[in-house]
Amino acid sequence: MFFVTYLRRELSRRMRQAVVIALGLGLGVGLVVTVSAASAGVARAESTVLGALYGVGTDVTVTGEAPHPTAPPPGAQAAQLPPDGNPLEVCTNGTCVNMAGKTQSDLNAPYSGFSASKVAEAARLPGVAAAAGGITILDQLTTFPTSGYAPPAFGGYTVDGVDTENTWLSPLGAASLVSGHWFTAADANAGVAIVDSEYATSNRLTIGSAVTVGQSGYTIIGIVSQPQGSNPPSVYIPLARAQVMTLEAGSLRNEVNTIYLTAASAADIPAVSKEIRRLLPGTIVTTAGNLASQVTGSLTSAVSLVHNLSRWLTVLALAAAFAAASLLTLAAVSRRMPDFGILKALGWRSRRVIAQVLGESAAIGIAGAAAGVGLGFAGAAIIAAVAPKLYATAGADNLPKPIPQPGTRQILIGGSSLIHVVPVPLNPAVGGGVITLAVVLAVAGGLLAGAFGSWRIASLRPGAALARVG
Repeated sequence: MFFVTYLRRELSRRMRQAVVIALGLGLGVGLVVTVSAASAGVARAESTVLGALYGVGTDVTVTGEAPHPTAPPPGAQAAQLPPDGNPLEVCTNGTCVNMAGKTQSDLNAPYSGFSASKVAEAARLPGVAAAAGGITILDQLTTFPTSGYAPPAFGGYTVDGVDTENTWLSPLGAASLVSGHWFTAADANAGVAIVDSEYATSNRLTIGSAVTVGQSGYTIIGIVSQPQGSNPPSVYIPLARAQVMTLEAGSLRNEVNTIYLTAASAADIPAVSKEIRRLLPGTIVTTAGNLASQVTGSLTSAVSLVHNLSRWLTVLALAAAFAAASLLTLAAVSRRMPDFGILKALGWRSRRVIAQVLGESAAIGIAGAAAGVGLGFAGAAIIAAVAPKLYATAGADNLPKPIPQPGTRQILIGGSSLIHVVPVPLNPAVGGGVITLAVVLAVAGGLLAGAFGSWRIASLRPGAALARVG
């Protein structure tokens, strides 16, 4: 009880000094909390991007090669503008159709197909827990002007053919149902579709509405939403229906162009990737790890900066805070030497005096921890308010036209695959672990400062101290 009373009285007498030491520790700890929060936010943003681009519930994704550009076959469609100023026409094999004010749909696959039987073979590989096939199709739209020489407008959306019995192993795996219902096994060959909520909103689609993919109509049975920052397909249809669609390069009947696999354990992923490459030579095998190395953009720069800079900032901030606290405590102990000498003359042992000083230092450290946590939350809030959105880019292949998606851009250049540009907000996160770390660091800093002062006290002799008092 006397220990607490004496500690409270001494801290009250030296309130200004205690506040200065606590704030010094708080600034260092606050910087650590802020940097840790920013690092956690960047890590979460990176995880969001990889989950969006890669697939939730999937450990390994296999896609066919990007199709090689080929010369157009004889009689291929070609838009032309008649010299007499008539509306645009599209001519095929000498037959012209007036497309004024109409939209032309062209279905393309960004990846080459391979036999659907390979899905079952992949599922039987050692270390593979489950596998499902899928087909990615791009419905590219060309809208012609009603008259005159105005250029056509290009747009489109992504369609995903889903294994209706394994929807969790597909881009639908991360989705949340907004309305309607999921695919069932009975929908394997049905003309039904699930659409993304943003696509549904922009096109005023509801449950029961019809959506056209190519020349075929589908009834919407479900509307889903995907996590923020994801890059979802706009329309999901049963895999069997996607396989019989007529694409510009032919159909993918009895084929898939994507396989989604989940491994039995994380340790199996390298071996599974190796076996897949042996089973399907020439395909592109992607894991979350190697996708991370392919992602570029401001997010990558932020990850690199945080990982490289945060460590040194943390070390320097803590070193400066601990050094300042130690020097201030040492100076305070020097001024209190006469008091400690009197206590020793009254029979206090050095151990008891040191315990009292360490108790004061620990109390100051706790106050510094509270200040540091508060400053850390403030720093995290400022970063969240002023930090620009981060962008990640992945999949730099070649496709022909821009296909805008809600909240993201898919840049298509030349004829093969997608460049996904995913915007992700930076949301720093201060978790319980960071708060615990802040308290431990601040108390450790206070005790370290007290230890330096205790070293000075341990060398004090009662007679010498009394001589100073006298």
